[in-house]
Amino acid sequence: MTVSPFITPVLGFAAPRANDRTQLVKTLLPLLCERGLCVGVLWQTEPQFELDKPGRDSFDLRQAGAQQLLVTSSQRWALLVEREFEHEPRLEEHLAHFEHDTLDLILIASHAPGRFPRIELHRPTHDHRLMFGNDASIIAVASDSPLILPDHIDCLNLNDHGELVRYIAYTLLPEYAERYAELFSS
Repeated sequence: MTVSPFITPVLGFAAPRANDRTQLVKTLLPLLCERGLCVGVLWQTEPQFELDKPGRDSFDLRQAGAQQLLVTSSQRWALLVEREFEHEPRLEEHLAHFEHDTLDLILIASHAPGRFPRIELHRPTHDHRLMFGNDASIIAVASDSPLILPDHIDCLNLNDHGELVRYIAYTLLPEYAERYAELFSS
């Protein structure tokens, strides 16, 4: 298995279609949270994305020149940082912004280069080649059809979300999964 160099365990998903990754993370997230895990998500999007709208004070303050804007309330906060990069920042730079001491796991819901374990999502009906042969970070393939895989690649049922949650817990958080085994038995 690829060993993650990050403080908090990180798991990504490899799939030819971005929507497949995002939909699976949306499905797994509440299941992991129901089992008491605190999960962060890294989701990359287009460079000029907006979190707020014209006319909002936060938008106006950024437009007025704030290079960093911390929007805060009693329930959440967001730090908006205006940056110009010649290249996409490395994954480690993005992950450094998480409050790692409050998280058990970080899921990466987009294609991000870096050395961290990934589960490949494969639907033979989509007529895409398996990716694990070209990506050493893939530790498992989740498919909606039976597959024959090499011994070092685990085979998971893409439609069995309980199996996926158990696999994630026992693979990335074995002490937690063992301590709270009853939460992962179903």
